[in-house]
Amino acid sequence: MKLSTRGRYAVMAMADLAKHVEDPPNGDPVRLCEIAERQEISLSYLEQLFVKLRRGGLVLAARGPGGGYRLARSPSETRIADIIFAVDEPIKVTRCNSGSPKGCLGRTGRCITHDLWDELGRQIELFLESVTLADVVERRVLGRARAVEVSVAA
Repeated sequence: MKLSTRGRYAVMAMADLAKHVEDPPNGDPVRLCEIAERQEISLSYLEQLFVKLRRGGLVLAARGPGGGYRLARSPSETRIADIIFAVDEPIKVTRCNSGSPKGCLGRTGRCITHDLWDELGRQIELFLESVTLADVVERRVLGRARAVEVSVAA
């Protein structure tokens, strides 16, 4: 699977924001420099990510003294998949370019395992769509794959 630091850092920063903002979206904003320090992420990198998160409707910016960012909606309504997609992070497990007629093998064919990896990508997306920021902050993620597996089998 290919998930760069952009997606991981965006989720880390949003989880930090969810943990430190009271009463989203009405609570006091959190400054990016505080998130950068706690999560050990470059402030300039976070600024770039939060531009995308704001455009994606996931955070609200407050300017001026005491400014910073707040969640646009509650942590229980913010899915991890939304965060990753907001920062333009594709979830990709095949070598093929999406929508391209060119196959995994560099010609027009696809490798014999293409369907396996393509389905894995879909399962990852489904999993990330089933997990919210609240789940991450409240540490309810471990064992979740088993819960999804049981509900699919039922």
